[in-house]
Amino acid sequence: MKRLNWPIWTGFLLSLVAGFSYPFVFVRWAITREFPWANLVLFAIAFVLLAFGLRRAFKPDKEIVSKIFSSLAAVVGLLLLGGLPFVIYVAGSWLPASSEAPRVGQKAPAFTLTDSNNKPVTLAQLLIEPINNTPPKGVLLIFYRGYW
Repeated sequence: MKRLNWPIWTGFLLSLVAGFSYPFVFVRWAITREFPWANLVLFAIAFVLLAFGLRRAFKPDKEIVSKIFSSLAAVVGLLLLGGLPFVIYVAGSWLPASSEAPRVGQKAPAFTLTDSNNKPVTLAQLLIEPINNTPPKGVLLIFYRGYW
């Protein structure tokens, strides 16, 4: 009876979990979103399992089918390992050109946004309403990506 090469298939499945858990699970928390350490730990375990599975698949008594499928599983696992940092750090920095954006010092166009209490706030409202009984001289706009 032939034994299943469980390290290669476990490593393959773990590399799939490690690759696809970042955008669906770990991106929710800042500690795992900023640096994907949990995914890298999963990939390290998957890499060890893939290495043991490949070594086991290329023993002299194994058939060619075992060698082919084990090699394919290892290649897909390694592509996922290399693809995750590429998507996070390289492709994540590819932003579209902002040719229509206002320049530094230029007056911002009128807009309405919702505040943290879901109330609409307009730029004109910020420029008119007094703060501590003194009229505002200007508005400093800081935009950042929030996760609330």
